[in-house]
Amino acid sequence: MGTIGDVGEFGLIARLTRRLPQGPDVRLGPGDDAAVISAPDGRVVATTDLLVEGRHFRRDWSGPYDIGRKAAAQNLADVVAMGARPTALLVGFAAPPDTEAGWAERLYDGLADECRVAGASVAGGDVVGAPGITLAITALGDLGGAAPLTRSGARPGDVVAVRGRLGHAAAGLALLTGGRDGPAELIAAHRRPEPPYAAGEEARSHGATALLDVSDGLVQDLGHLAGASGVRIEIDSSAVPVPAILGPDGLLHALTGGEDHAFAGTFPPDAVLPSSWTVIGTAREGAGVRVDGREPPTGAWDHFPT
Repeated sequence: MGTIGDVGEFGLIARLTRRLPQGPDVRLGPGDDAAVISAPDGRVVATTDLLVEGRHFRRDWSGPYDIGRKAAAQNLADVVAMGARPTALLVGFAAPPDTEAGWAERLYDGLADECRVAGASVAGGDVVGAPGITLAITALGDLGGAAPLTRSGARPGDVVAVRGRLGHAAAGLALLTGGRDGPAELIAAHRRPEPPYAAGEEARSHGATALLDVSDGLVQDLGHLAGASGVRIEIDSSAVPVPAILGPDGLLHALTGGEDHAFAGTFPPDAVLPSSWTVIGTAREGAGVRVDGREPPTGAWDHFPT
């Protein structure tokens, strides 16, 4: 199939474009200077993220298809966390010229398939040569006439609930770092998160006052919500879902591990939540996050560690 350098920029773009079926929100897809995407609401929810080889993924740990699924998922989850319906992705792809063209095609297969799960499409982007692989993803979404769900709406007395897996990706990363090959379920969770995309609509329909994507760790992300809302979040560790497969460090993984892209939100105290949501605490007057009344454990993701 040749390398990216053999195929050339325009040849590669043509091959990748053929792998990207378009959904109804994309009025004009790849092939022109820009895409045209419908915005029925009149407002567009937009988010962007970077994935850098060696920092956010390793090619000896993850194949191109899983990297594509992960890159799409983490951006689509941010759109859902605003209470919006994902509509489109724009993809910036930088790679060394000796990268196999087939590797790039599988990457785009992963991007496209994750978009299908969320009801979105890859609408376009750019391809450039670079010393290492970097993905720059922009995700767009539509609010459908509703107000966005933000981090700043929590009120004292609200309950705190989560939807989705916690700690699985972190446990999988620990296994890979330690040179282990199982449990396979945890390693798969690190390679390919599975955000519960229905969470945004569920949260809205049950009166959510605040919502966010758990990407950097439950405690750290709830700290962002607490700060934006001017409340203190009290977590009951016994209520945090910790399946046995997470092992002896399961609670630590669930509290501090990121990249599962679960969702955490606050709801009125009288809200009756579906069984897919687990109440883990309450919002109180004050500031910060406490676990069982104490300072929470550390270890969440830091993009600029010292």
